[in-house]
Amino acid sequence: MSKFLQMAGAIWLLTACQGAGRTGPEVPEILRAPAGEKVILEAHAKGVQIYACQLGADQKSAWVLKAPEAELTDATGKTIHHSAGPTWKHADGSEVIGKKATEVDAPKPDAIPWLLLRATGHKGEGILSNVTSIQRIHTNGGLAPSANTCDAARIGMEARSAYEADYIFYAPGTK
Repeated sequence: MSKFLQMAGAIWLLTACQGAGRTGPEVPEILRAPAGEKVILEAHAKGVQIYACQLGADQKSAWVLKAPEAELTDATGKTIHHSAGPTWKHADGSEVIGKKATEVDAPKPDAIPWLLLRATGHKGEGILSNVTSIQRIHTNGGLAPSANTCDAARIGMEARSAYEADYIFYAPGTK
């Protein structure tokens, strides 16, 4: 069943982006990639958001995002590892590091926000070498545990919250 869902998601992504002229899927205005950027890669992620129970400057404990840990699969079956940074490393050895530019609440109440990220660095040569923007959309799950589960006894502990999302990678288009 999971292979079926992966294929259905990949087909949906390809169809959505092809119908949009390779400029990307329909998203809120604030999450749109800059003019002139085109979709170069779409992938579906399955993984976890890792949260740490920490004491804040206000001396109150709270769950704080530590890092994502996910495997993305593109329509051809190639994988991209997603980790802290946030960083995405493609099977071809290319890597992109990003920084959140904007976010909007996910349409689903139990899901992490949708994001637009800007590339801040690259490593290696390959498909991610020219990425300038990344969207995280169609999120499911991934929220931090309930605030009341992070107390003084749990400071330093980690919690993993399963999530899925679609990632759309953009690079400057050719004229």
